[in-house]
Amino acid sequence: MSNKSIFRSPEMIIALSALFISIITAGVSIYSAATDRAYAKASVWPRLEIYKSFHPENFFEYGVTNNGTGPALIKYAKVSHDSKIIKQWTDISNFKNFIQSHTGTRILPSQGVITSLRYKGKNTKFFFDADKKISIELCYCSIYDECWVTDRSNQPTTVEQCIIDDKEKFLQ
Repeated sequence: MSNKSIFRSPEMIIALSALFISIITAGVSIYSAATDRAYAKASVWPRLEIYKSFHPENFFEYGVTNNGTGPALIKYAKVSHDSKIIKQWTDISNFKNFIQSHTGTRILPSQGVITSLRYKGKNTKFFFDADKKISIELCYCSIYDECWVTDRSNQPTTVEQCIIDDKEKFLQ
């Protein structure tokens, strides 16, 4: 029997057809799994935004909101005033009589809000003046360990992981 007749035999045609279909099926399965994983990641994507809310005569606040579709695991907050790292709001002289909430190392659910600093009173001018010199940075991750750093511009930047020196970590 010659080689040509082996490839023309019905058994060989069926075997090659089955192999071809198996390869296509494996390719479709791999593509489907990749699509499912991408969908799963997108369905729990956090997006933190830092905001300032105020009324010139009697109200001032900083807050963080999660406008994403999944929880944000906040790994750290970094705050500086006049280019100097601060550990707590009271490190800024004359910051008095305010309410605060812990921001760093928290889990913020989707559509959740943290009011980091709130002042109600008649002397908001100092807070407005200090606001011009304050920078805030947050690093957060999704439940799939995809991480971002954002600041008051609210333009997140992808990072490998959230690492900060303890000397720079905001404690409140």
